[in-house]
Amino acid sequence: MTKASSLREQIAKLLSWEDAHVSLDAAVANLPAALRGVQPAGLPYSPWQLLEHLRITQHDILDFCRNPEYRELTWPDDYWPAAAGPSSPAAWDASVAQFQHDRAQLQEMAKDPAIELEARIPHGSGQTYLRELLLAADRAPG
Repeated sequence: MTKASSLREQIAKLLSWEDAHVSLDAAVANLPAALRGVQPAGLPYSPWQLLEHLRITQHDILDFCRNPEYRELTWPDDYWPAAAGPSSPAAWDASVAQFQHDRAQLQEMAKDPAIELEARIPHGSGQTYLRELLLAADRAPG
C-alpha cells in the first residue's frame, strides 16, 4: 500500500469509524419511534432534527464536490428541518438510508485515485476535496 492510498483509506474510515464517538448507525438503531421528534429537556434539538441536519449537511458537501451546477444552500434555514419529528416512520428510515448512501459515496470519493485530494474543486472558491472530506467527517458521525 502506498502512502497516498494509506491516507485515502484513513480518510474513508474517518467518515464512519467509532473510535471517538458512537456511529450514526448505532445511535439510531434502537431509538423508539415515539422519541424521534421529542426534544429532550435542556437540549435544543430532537433526534429527528439532528438526523436531518446531518443528512442535509453531508449531502450538501457531497453535492458541492461532484456537481459543477451546485447551488449553495441558505444558512441556517436550508440545513434544519422545520418539524421537530418525522412525518412517518418511512421518512425516518429514508433519512437514515440517504445518510448512509451519501457517506458511502464520500468514502468512495476519498479512495478514488482519480481525484487529487489537494486539488481545488473547479466550481468552488478555493476549497479542496480533502477539506470537504474532512469537513464531512467532522460534521457527521459515522
